Amino acid sequence: MVKKMPLNCPSCARPLEVKALQCGECQTTVNGQFPLPVLASLEPDDQSFVVEFVKSSGSLKKMARHLDLSYPTVRNRLDELIRKIETSEDS
Repeated sequence: MVKKMPLNCPSCARPLEVKALQCGECQTTVNGQFPLPVLASLEPDDQSFVVEFVKSSGSLKKMARHLDLSYPTVRNRLDELIRKIETSEDS
């Protein structure tokens, strides 16, 4: 089972931030308060869509064939994802 990184606080539902980063090799730890990168703050299905979009060289036609969806459906999904990213950047 793959563990999913939580995006929101289980108590108040506010977005989580990164507090520490650690090297897996030498165990050096960097502490601070860092916002999640925009793509990391997306839901897993949205992240998968972005990865497939890049692998399809940005071709919505290829995406539609790969996902077995119509071109307008894929276009609408991309537009929705763009809105989510813009909203996230404005926060």
